[in-house]
Amino acid sequence: MRPPIKFPLIAGLLLAALPAAARETMPRDFVYLRDVAPAIAQEIRYATPDNFTARPLPGYQAGECVLRRDAAQALAKVAQDLAAQHLGLKVYDCYRPERAVRAFWRWSQDRRSDGDKRFYPNVPKSALFSLGYIASHSRHSAGTAVDLTLVPLDASPLVRPENRNAPCTAPADKRAGDNSLDMGTGFDCLDVKSTTRSRAATPEQRRYRDLLNAAMRKRGFRNYFREWWHYEYGAPRGYYDFPIAPRAQR
Repeated sequence: MRPPIKFPLIAGLLLAALPAAARETMPRDFVYLRDVAPAIAQEIRYATPDNFTARPLPGYQAGECVLRRDAAQALAKVAQDLAAQHLGLKVYDCYRPERAVRAFWRWSQDRRSDGDKRFYPNVPKSALFSLGYIASHSRHSAGTAVDLTLVPLDASPLVRPENRNAPCTAPADKRAGDNSLDMGTGFDCLDVKSTTRSRAATPEQRRYRDLLNAAMRKRGFRNYFREWWHYEYGAPRGYYDFPIAPRAQR
């Protein structure tokens, strides 16, 4: 995510300029990641209530990673590189419909619900946009951004429901279950500890962050300094609002 711009004026105009087909149909140069790199694990959080808004986001009709083809192919190469180290990738979010980005804005203005404070235990909800933790216009909507982490190749699903109320800044063995390597915070942790080069990270956590960064940079991805999990590829060719449909319906 990038520092926010004035959403209603700029992002709204960009959406209005899109033809109806661009808003509802997946473009030909977009692909389902499973069709390009089936070995990459997927845990698409915004298709579920397990995110800071505490509700599924509009446009996420399926928990599938969709990306622009060149970004998906580059990500497949990252996974191949990491396999030699017995490591793999897990994606949390890929293409994000603009309607979901607008839902973030509405949620930030909604005084009736604070969402899930596990994801922002030390920051007021009202400050999330101004501090750059949530953007009002996202490269995710161009299909060229991905949120991801490292997992052991033999990782199995791990769930610790007893830790559901632990904040994202808690030690890894105290947070809600995740089969990824310990990066120092959970995914989508809107906190200063999530800064890629945060001094709060232990040497091992920093080593894993650096390993992920090096592997992604080798294949052309750039990290957003405020979030260790967020990477962008290439230049956007447009921003889209088509829903993420179940892959079997294509």
